[in-house]
Amino acid sequence: MDEQKTPRPAQPGAETIVCSRCGTVAEGTPPTWTFSMENGVRHHYCEDCARANLRAIEGRLDSDW
Repeated sequence: MDEQKTPRPAQPGAETIVCSRCGTVAEGTPPTWTFSMENGVRHHYCEDCARANLRAIEGRLDSDW
């Protein structure tokens, strides 16, 4: 008999967070990551990418900020 592992169902509201720039996958909720809204789409950035590209990220903020 061949036992197969059954994948655990995703928790409600749980999402995998991936850095939009380098593709790093977050483990849990990453408190040091940042995100931006671009054309209604949320983009997450890991700590390293956020630090390296802070000016570009801030440049996309609405002028009210």
